Amino acid sequence: MTNDTPTHHSPLTRLPFFYGWVVVAIAFITLGIGTNTRTAFSLLFPPILAEFGWDRGQTAAAFSVGFVVATLYSPFLGMLTNRFGPRLLIPFSAIIMSIGMALATQISQPWHLHLTLGALVGGGTIALSYMGHSLFLPLWFVRRRGFALGIAFAGVGVGSIILFPWIQYLISHNGWRYACWAMAAILLITVVPLNFFLQRQRPEDMGLIPDGDSPTDAPARARAAADTIVDHQWAATDWTLATAMRTSRFWWLALSSLSSLYAWYSIQVHQTKYLNDIGFPSDIAAYALGLVGLTGSVSQIFLGHLSDRIGREWAWTISISGFTLCYLLLLVMQHHPTPLLMYLMVASQGLLGYGMASVFGSVPLELFQGRQFATIASVLSVAASSGAAIGPWITGLLYDYTGNYVLAFWICAGMSIVSMVAMWMAAPRKVRVVAGQVARLQEKRRMQGQAETA
Repeated sequence: MTNDTPTHHSPLTRLPFFYGWVVVAIAFITLGIGTNTRTAFSLLFPPILAEFGWDRGQTAAAFSVGFVVATLYSPFLGMLTNRFGPRLLIPFSAIIMSIGMALATQISQPWHLHLTLGALVGGGTIALSYMGHSLFLPLWFVRRRGFALGIAFAGVGVGSIILFPWIQYLISHNGWRYACWAMAAILLITVVPLNFFLQRQRPEDMGLIPDGDSPTDAPARARAAADTIVDHQWAATDWTLATAMRTSRFWWLALSSLSSLYAWYSIQVHQTKYLNDIGFPSDIAAYALGLVGLTGSVSQIFLGHLSDRIGREWAWTISISGFTLCYLLLLVMQHHPTPLLMYLMVASQGLLGYGMASVFGSVPLELFQGRQFATIASVLSVAASSGAAIGPWITGLLYDYTGNYVLAFWICAGMSIVSMVAMWMAAPRKVRVVAGQVARLQEKRRMQGQAETA
């Protein structure tokens, strides 16, 4: 049972064919503000280090603490989403993040930082992040699932190119504490009301069906869905958490998400400081971080759409190769810190790497459809949060131990390759093909039928 009941008084609910894209638009704005509030830690990192003189690993651990907290309640995120719906859960999380940002202005000890920017901001972001939105956005679309997720997730990139230069300006001219107050205010003014009044969990809550189709189209949709199935026994299973965890696909998917987010968040936290270390000024480093996000918007839309055509595994491989290339370029930049290499690094990370979010968001539902999908997906997010937690922390510790990022970056590149292999082992294509591969599957079945009758 969910409290996410229809709001018939809203004029937007009279446009059922349109409301799925309203959900996407709200997610676009929420992700653009919420996720980038967490990512802004990369901009707050240098001035906090300069003011307090703490170790780099100890300070970066605050970001990891956030993901540790997120990991602890990730298994319950699906249950909370089903119980309260995003219209209550997301505003509540935004308020928690705002409190964390406000309290961060009063820190004087490392544990204060770990509690505020770590536990409250980083931990609170999980419901507003890719993971939280992946629990309900895929339910609104089938044929264009990857494309719709790509548009929603592109909000992170658009938000980053707008917010990060502005936040860096506030830090440079008014101090990092003033920037924290500003981000807290934006969360309360935008994210809270938008989601409380307009966001919905599933089309059925409003008497609709996915893709904005008419209820009269349900038989045709059922036939189209059947055409995508490769493994009928697997697809017919009403998956529970217990049955999912007894499959190798669940664990391969968990490994893929853990290793990919290890690579993603290691560079996200340390990039600004690394660019400062090798000679780039703070404003250029902030611009680079924002540019990664902006180019990531293009990647998320394009690779999300491409994954609907060529399959999740191929799109995932293309995306994760961007992080591998990113780390190789970062290693070269240590000796040749040129603007050209910096922009190539940004392009590989943004135009390729960030597309993984829209690709991965579709996979759990396609593998583990059933009443407990949200619970299964939220438990999978434990692995993702674990990777995001330990990546920045270990990267910082390795820097403190070795005096450079060389070993840390090689490990991150290796984790990217592990993620690629694990996704192919999870093999979503062997359960359901994407819409763009239906014709190929039907032709294969036709030829097999002819061979059997010959």
